[in-house]
Amino acid sequence: MEFVLISVLNGVTYGLLLFMVSAGLTLIFGMMGVLNFAHASFYMLGAYVGYTVSRSVGFWPGLIVAPIVVGALGIFVERVLLRRVHAFGHAHELLLTFGLALIIEELIKLFFGDFPVSYSIPQDLRFSAFTVFGADYPFYRLFIGLVSAGMFVVLYLLLSRTRVGLVVRSAERLPVMTEALGHNVQAVFMGVFGTGAGLAGLAGAVAGAFFPTNPNMAIELGVVVFVVVVVGGLGSLMGSLVASLLVGLFTSFAAGLNWSLAGALDFVGLGDWARETGGVLTITLSSLTGTIPFLVMLIVLLVRPAGLMGERS
Repeated sequence: MEFVLISVLNGVTYGLLLFMVSAGLTLIFGMMGVLNFAHASFYMLGAYVGYTVSRSVGFWPGLIVAPIVVGALGIFVERVLLRRVHAFGHAHELLLTFGLALIIEELIKLFFGDFPVSYSIPQDLRFSAFTVFGADYPFYRLFIGLVSAGMFVVLYLLLSRTRVGLVVRSAERLPVMTEALGHNVQAVFMGVFGTGAGLAGLAGAVAGAFFPTNPNMAIELGVVVFVVVVVGGLGSLMGSLVASLLVGLFTSFAAGLNWSLAGALDFVGLGDWARETGGVLTITLSSLTGTIPFLVMLIVLLVRPAGLMGERS
């Protein structure tokens, strides 16, 4: 029971962190059809901006400044770079954003060095939320989950219940008609891209204080975020939330299980032989934790090629 409860808590927290990062990417692709390979780099940039601001004026101002700075960079990227190649298709967009990701990574190393920085949780949030089987569960994990849940609610209500959301959705589906009604479609797309980048920046500023902030954090999380977006269904906000929680829970449970084929063969008296043989028979499930997201993606795409909540086209 202790293992199950702790794994669920950690899995949900990790899943909500993945959603925080993937929400902006889902918004950008769903509204603009742009696969932004540099999205995880915006997440990393948000962590470093939050760290820089927190050293001078405190943690909370860093949470405000980080999404603004990263969102402004996103607007610049869309206006100056992406808009010039959008007409040439996804390949050019991917190459452009891939190059941008490399530039951001090298700039981070140039200014902050190739090592982790001391971005840490503020003292007023450094306490235990509750006790689970004698172990203190940090409040900041719950804080990450609360920010992620708030992000989902705000985005959902904004896109489905407001005039702004109506204009954004119409600009994506009927751009000519939307422009004929007097709306600047290019400005709408620029705002969507900036908002998506800003959300990644906010995620970085929040998560960077708990997880290591280093120049490799974009690489470590970037691939998993793309897996989440694909599993949930490209462009589906609800799908990204469900996929994030699935990946988080499966990864959390797998990390604590030392199951192996050799252990399974104990039931038929062949366990000792399997351990002597070694190789794949002795590989534990916990050692394969990093492959769990890709296994989930493989299974989901075999059953639903469009993702859990993606639209078939």
